[in-house]
Amino acid sequence: MIKMNHKLLRIILSVIISFGMYNVSGVDPVTPNASPEARALLNYIYSQYGKKTLSGQMWAPWGIDETKTIYEITGKYPAIEGHDYINESSNKRENQLVIEWWKAGGIPTLMWHWGAPSIGEGYENSKKEINIDSCFIPGTKQYIAMWGDLKRIADHLTELRDANVPVLWRPMHECDGNWFWYGKQGGERFVKLWKTMFDYFTKERKLNNLIWVLCHTGDPSAEWDSGKAYYDIAGGDTYGKGIQAPLFNKLKAIHGETIPIPYHECGTLPDPDECFKNGVTWSWWMLWHTGHVTNHNKEELKRIYNHDLVLTRDELPNIMDYLNVKGEPKTTYLFQNPIR
Repeated sequence: MIKMNHKLLRIILSVIISFGMYNVSGVDPVTPNASPEARALLNYIYSQYGKKTLSGQMWAPWGIDETKTIYEITGKYPAIEGHDYINESSNKRENQLVIEWWKAGGIPTLMWHWGAPSIGEGYENSKKEINIDSCFIPGTKQYIAMWGDLKRIADHLTELRDANVPVLWRPMHECDGNWFWYGKQGGERFVKLWKTMFDYFTKERKLNNLIWVLCHTGDPSAEWDSGKAYYDIAGGDTYGKGIQAPLFNKLKAIHGETIPIPYHECGTLPDPDECFKNGVTWSWWMLWHTGHVTNHNKEELKRIYNHDLVLTRDELPNIMDYLNVKGEPKTTYLFQNPIR
């Protein structure tokens, strides 16, 4: 009877671990010594996954003020505001807006349209091809440019760290799409780039305010998976219409049931009723900028932003409430990455 109990206990423990509930202090970011703000934010995201979807809107430094436009249409601000380190001349302004958004009670996400090292910055240069292997050969122009770029962006992120601002950090997005330079030469080289950035940012530069988001395309491939020790969240994007159930299910097949899955860029908002009815429980979605806002069906924007299953900025809690007075996460969540 005692042996039977021991066997049963082992089975129960293995089930608990498989669901990621073994970590009694909650979920920790993969970033070493993650800041309280980053830990609280990740805990909050986990707490909502499968229950509600966070709204998101990308902001661009040209054209319209997308966030303001969304408010004018819907009467609501998005929970998440997106920014991009695409041009160095605008990065100071991007940081100011990120800090303001966090202080206003919102969640910031940052991406980086990384221009191919040695070619230049900007969207068009991010699509040009270089020999990625040369980025790892000391003395080459690609090596010098890559490390100069990483230092420059780390400097901007340091400003946010010192302001106690956590960031959903999603560099090298659409990694498996074969249209940006870092995805043109296979998953192995991409993973090497990702790990190089991760190690430099977290270990050498001590950027402990980042929640790392791995960003696939609408046709995700496991070849571009850097391993769960190197990212907190993984999602996909596509600009087709509908709830994108096949994409959601492909991402779950690659990354498992326990990690929140965002729809980190979209051209049309997915219907929340259809999403939850079909088990497509995106952690968040983020509508792309400019024409994707102005050309979107306004009544649909209003309906979705005011939907019970969609969270907007005014509905967010004080994120820091997701840590207790001792600096530990308040609770353990069912959806918790068992790697951490």
